[in-house]
Amino acid sequence: MKIHDVANASHPVAHTRSGRLARGFAVLLLSGAMVAGHARARAQETTETEGPDGPARVAISTTLAPAAIGPYSQAIRVGKVVYLSGQIAIDPATNVFMTGATIQEQTQRVLENLAGVLAAAGLTLDSVVSTTVYLQDLNDFANMNAVYATFFKSAPPARSTIQVAGIPKGAKISISAIAVAP
Repeated sequence: MKIHDVANASHPVAHTRSGRLARGFAVLLLSGAMVAGHARARAQETTETEGPDGPARVAISTTLAPAAIGPYSQAIRVGKVVYLSGQIAIDPATNVFMTGATIQEQTQRVLENLAGVLAAAGLTLDSVVSTTVYLQDLNDFANMNAVYATFFKSAPPARSTIQVAGIPKGAKISISAIAVAP
């Protein structure tokens, strides 16, 4: 059964207890898939409206972070929550990946990119409540953490750090985040 089948209330399984659980799980998966990244908040979508299904989704796009390298947004805002796509060490001015950069240099660029997307949403790194750090090599944790700590000085966000088999463009690090507006 496909996720969209489970999320569809007319599907026969959707009316059973397991169907409701599966539908809820599908909604969580779909929500997680909305984490995104691109340029400045689009002018036609700057005013959020309450629709029949809740707050409108607003794509955040800025030149302060690299352009998306696939079919996703740099961030999506729903109500007061902003879901930021994973960033890698790409210079937004040139859209060139920092080949050969150390984990410290890549971590700094990634966090600067995230800060740029947050600025486009009218937020700062202080608004971040959770991050997920993907490392190519967990042995880079201490060096990544030293740079990370300089960006989140007081009340750092909740964080998960995971070693992964690969990151786009051969990056050593990718960080995604969730922020909440005041």
